[in-house]
Amino acid sequence: MNPSGGMESSSGHPAGRLPAAWRPVRIFFRMVKIEHSVFALPFALVGLFLSAEGWPGGSVLVFLILAMVAVRSFAMAMNRILDRNIDAKNPRTRDRPLVSGSMSLTQAWILTLITALVFILSCAALNQTCLLLSPLALLWSGLYSFSKRFTWLCHFWLGSVLGLAPLGGWLAYEPTLALPAVLLFFGVLFWVAGFDIFYACQDTDFDRRQGLHSLPADFGIPSALQLAFFSHMNAVLFFGLAGWAASLGLIYALVWLAVSGVLLAEHRLVSAEDLSRINLAFFTMNGVIAVLLCAGALGDLFIR
Repeated sequence: MNPSGGMESSSGHPAGRLPAAWRPVRIFFRMVKIEHSVFALPFALVGLFLSAEGWPGGSVLVFLILAMVAVRSFAMAMNRILDRNIDAKNPRTRDRPLVSGSMSLTQAWILTLITALVFILSCAALNQTCLLLSPLALLWSGLYSFSKRFTWLCHFWLGSVLGLAPLGGWLAYEPTLALPAVLLFFGVLFWVAGFDIFYACQDTDFDRRQGLHSLPADFGIPSALQLAFFSHMNAVLFFGLAGWAASLGLIYALVWLAVSGVLLAEHRLVSAEDLSRINLAFFTMNGVIAVLLCAGALGDLFIR
């Protein structure tokens, strides 16, 4: 028993609580929103299983998952580090750990470098091609944070970062690219760009005051939402073509139709006059899209 009457673990820490040394790790996971891995990881799995035309093997699967979670955490952490001064000025982001002081910049850099190392080691465990390409993937994902400082194409840059997921998944098993993986890359690119435009609408006025670029800030919210719709229609096209190129069947086709409907529904939830449901469109519905497409592709693959 501790002095307050609570139980203690054998290590001397209150039961159910992590040691103080682990607190920065927990805060880091919150900072990088590790749950948002749901956007990219399913597409990496699709690329992997399509490349293998079935079960790829346990070790490949484990190292791919490690690599994807690590590189996505690295990219988000770099964004938080590089944007910390901007986040401090934005009322929407002032509670982020590097702004509030709950995590030091030194701690953030150490943990970010650890994610980069985990990514590189995981790629090395996959194959030589993945290892050789790993520094380029880190560089491309890390530089994304600078893009909004000089171009409204930042949404499509972010889309290309997440679009690397199906390419990486494919290369993890077969280090030669094929058409399905390339089509999935463009599908993810336009899908992510579309919902990132939604998300950027929340900061339109702030971005203009700070001289930052986005489609809403540079062209206005109504035009940005039209371009988001255009992006999502391109995503629907490329996701459909990817299924055709991979010779997927009825299950994937039905899922693709459902996903198309969900994307259309997103645009009924958000308008220039009402942005209150952006978080629903951004996270919940798009997380569902990624999982559905993964389930459809794998379902078709394993019933052939």
